[in-house]
Amino acid sequence: MDYMVTEKSVKELENSQAALTLTIDAASIEDAYTKRIQKYAKELTLPGFRKGHVPASVIERKYGDSIREESTFDTMESALQDVIKELDAKDKPLPFATPVLQDEEKLLPFKKGEDITFTVVYDVRPSFEVPKYTGLEVDIPAVEVTDKDIDSEVEKLRNQNAVVKNKSGKAKNGDIATITYAELDEDGNEIESTKRSDFTFTIGSGYNFYKLDKDVVGMKKDDAKTVEKTYTEEDNVPGYAGKTVKLSVHLTELKERELPEVDDDFAQDIKDEYKTVQDMRDGIKKDLEKKVEDVLKNEKEEALMKAITENTSFTIPESMIGAELDSRWRNFVRSSQLSEDQILKFLEMQGETKENLQAEWRTDVESMLRTQLVLDAIREKENFEISEDDLNAECEKQLKNFPDSEKDSYKEIIKDNMQFEKVVPFLLENNKFKEGKKVSYTAYTNPSVKD
Repeated sequence: MDYMVTEKSVKELENSQAALTLTIDAASIEDAYTKRIQKYAKELTLPGFRKGHVPASVIERKYGDSIREESTFDTMESALQDVIKELDAKDKPLPFATPVLQDEEKLLPFKKGEDITFTVVYDVRPSFEVPKYTGLEVDIPAVEVTDKDIDSEVEKLRNQNAVVKNKSGKAKNGDIATITYAELDEDGNEIESTKRSDFTFTIGSGYNFYKLDKDVVGMKKDDAKTVEKTYTEEDNVPGYAGKTVKLSVHLTELKERELPEVDDDFAQDIKDEYKTVQDMRDGIKKDLEKKVEDVLKNEKEEALMKAITENTSFTIPESMIGAELDSRWRNFVRSSQLSEDQILKFLEMQGETKENLQAEWRTDVESMLRTQLVLDAIREKENFEISEDDLNAECEKQLKNFPDSEKDSYKEIIKDNMQFEKVVPFLLENNKFKEGKKVSYTAYTNPSVKD
């Protein structure tokens, strides 16, 4: 260590921040400055001097102030990094938080023979009192699988196994239409830039830009007509709210789905183990009950965490939120199978930006981070026992491709993760859940459907 820190202190600030103040003695500052002058004396080439033979006095006279500033800031940075390593975990900056130097203008210019006292501010892990997390009673819905739920699943299977065939009659909801359409100008001519040929959609789905479903109902194959439509905000046609347009619509192809009869043959086609319709219905019920079990497990966890965290108030650091938002953006780009530039251009076409999208995610991100921080605080408080055998087995599993020299440094992290996995099961076991009014699986998973 080429410097001496004579004083250091950490002060807790609001909004999950801390201020770290250090004092570096004048002798350390001067020693760093002298060494930097000597370094440049060996490296610089100045007119009238050979490389490596420039007198230190000449370098100091020409560049002294800038070299003193450079060497002092470097010494401050080295001292800061070393002191941070020695801080208690609660006082350390978050991994993605950058310490910000305060009042830099008051430090400059650095003067010979003076100690340097400086302060940096950074985000730290939020400090809060762990809320009550056992002995709670939490309300959850009572979800049951009804005959209507099973009927709904059977209908889905019928649609999935439907035979599509050409239709000669009039179009109705549920039919598959192929249309060619275009906007018309004042003279009734097609506007070429709006023309779309052979566009296929299911009538009633709304999956067409101009929302032409109702206009196509009643048409037959090869029919053509002109429709006039006025759009409102509720129509969700970007850029057309309040506008009235005329469109030419030509139905070029019409098909319908022929649904299979629900009989034993149909059941056997769905799964080999189904021999009868009743076998199929029993199997569907069993599958739905498993889904209900999974849904209620998630419901219990969410309701319980809401009850635990609702009375817990602390500020989540901006750097933590920013890191999670950036992570979500990267996952969003990766899952889209488009380049980031393509996504940004698409958002621009929609009048959106990356920043707007992340702003929409922010509430969910804050809720998720708050939950994680509370769960981790419970982990620390409970300090769940992890046997040495289990820990070694997990380390061997996760670190089998790591060099032996690095394995010990990850052992504590793996132990923390193993303890963290025990938190939710512990909470589910040590709290009570009160079921409310019964609701069908379909109504619960799709609130627009009424029992």
